[in-house]
Amino acid sequence: MSVPLTLLGLLEREPSHGYDLKRDYDAFFGRGKPLSFGQVYATLGRLARDGKVVVGDSEAGSGPDRKRYVITEQGATEFEAWLTEPVAAEPHLQTVLFAKVVLALMLGRDAERYLDLQRAAHLQRMRELTETKRAGGLVDALLADHGLFHLESDLRWIDLTAARLDALSAEVRS
Repeated sequence: MSVPLTLLGLLEREPSHGYDLKRDYDAFFGRGKPLSFGQVYATLGRLARDGKVVVGDSEAGSGPDRKRYVITEQGATEFEAWLTEPVAAEPHLQTVLFAKVVLALMLGRDAERYLDLQRAAHLQRMRELTETKRAGGLVDALLADHGLFHLESDLRWIDLTAARLDALSAEVRS
């Protein structure tokens, strides 16, 4: 997730205070990993330094003055380019799962045990995502589905790899 570009997108919708940007980011994109206020304001500072946002009028409140951030033409142009650029198609051919299996086999360790533990971790995460999907709204359901589909794919790979461990072991030890 590109935090700076996501914040630019939220600002294209309307000028906002840092607090409001954090709230909206966390509501739509921060599931399981909300932004800290420090990250929001540091990112806004870099965007301002780079000419992608400007600080609009400040509003007095009970605490420090609240700054309203406004996207610039440069920021809007960069956001539009990012929005229309396709995300790189996965999968990547270098994965942690694969590396752990191969290294376990190379070192004479129990790769099947690792695959069993990984399968159990994936199944637990799938149960959590299924509950999120059941209890949440549409945004939660779509995010949970995305995660579930990736986990299902990983489980198919884990099963296929477990069935081929002997052949893979012979290849990586030669």
